[in-house]
Amino acid sequence: MSDSEKITINVGPVDLGRVDVLVDQGLYANRTDLIRTAIRNLLDRHEPVIANVARKWAFTIGAQHVSRKELEELREEGKRLVVRVLGSLTIAKDVDPDLARDVIDSISVFGSFRAPAEVRRAIEDRLRSGPS
Repeated sequence: MSDSEKITINVGPVDLGRVDVLVDQGLYANRTDLIRTAIRNLLDRHEPVIANVARKWAFTIGAQHVSRKELEELREEGKRLVVRVLGSLTIAKDVDPDLARDVIDSISVFGSFRAPAEVRRAIEDRLRSGPS
């Protein structure tokens, strides 16, 4: 699994030219380096907003992995799982779709979400793109 997600952005020709000038002048190694730096700077600037949302909605910040064992234990205890992640959520490859449907109440992820396709289909009605 990669530590990053690939995204595609559209940039106007003038902005792209400005990016290329900064790269050409040696301020950045390449376009990707400039874009990553710009994103990090904006995220740092808006950190209070991000922290407030994470605190308000009780998000896990970073990476969270949901295992089959964890879901089986919750099912045995008659409990349901609510997952809120700001970062990366992974559901183990050996999780059965029926187990996921039985135990997972809701999933909210700001970032990346990886799960076996059949598990994702089984719980698609419980997936949310943000707090609810």
